[in-house]
Amino acid sequence: MSGSLRVVIADDQALVRSGFAMILTADGIEVAAEAANGAQAVAAVRQTTPDVVLMDIRMPDMDGIEATRRIVTGGTGGTRVLILTTYDLDQYVYAALTAGASGFLLKDVTPEQLVAAVRLVRTGDALLAPAITRRLVERFTRRDGPVHRDLSDLTSRELEVLRLMATGLSNAELADRLVLSPATVKTHVAHILAKLDLRDRVQAVVLAYEVGLVTPGPSAGKPAIEPAHDRR
Repeated sequence: MSGSLRVVIADDQALVRSGFAMILTADGIEVAAEAANGAQAVAAVRQTTPDVVLMDIRMPDMDGIEATRRIVTGGTGGTRVLILTTYDLDQYVYAALTAGASGFLLKDVTPEQLVAAVRLVRTGDALLAPAITRRLVERFTRRDGPVHRDLSDLTSRELEVLRLMATGLSNAELADRLVLSPATVKTHVAHILAKLDLRDRVQAVVLAYEVGLVTPGPSAGKPAIEPAHDRR
């Protein structure tokens, strides 16, 4: 299965692209194309329909945010975007997440972390870099007051799961907290994403903060989405 995983790398620095390409290729992941700006990334995705795009944010001509938005809404067959950034608390990262990115990584990740992240995002899960916490979402959401979003389709249990998920609990921790089986928790999460038309857990966390279901607090030191090597 690893050989069928296809990736597009979008970054305006050739050395970054070649370095990531070498790491991924060495692990059996196909690099379908490289792009030096957002417009090239969108074109490459349309041409190659990869599983994952490694997307830099700050690129000439078209930035990674607009490119992400076009890829996510362009009917590209489920291609997922993983944002690459140099900064761990960047308003552009939040904008990319709200545009539909499935998570992000800092550019100083280890080769093992990069490969694990690509594989995780490909499965439909979501990822925030290990160094990133809920501060990212807390800092850039709700600055103009809560967003109005209808959550009436959710059951009371699903609302509870969404609230706890947004505080940083993994599925295993949710199961322990709610005294449910992991399979039941997974089903609740899937129903939440489907009912709210969300792509993944990152989007669920963002929405929970935007609607005021979760408010920033002193416990903001835990990742909203567990890194690949910490997930259970």
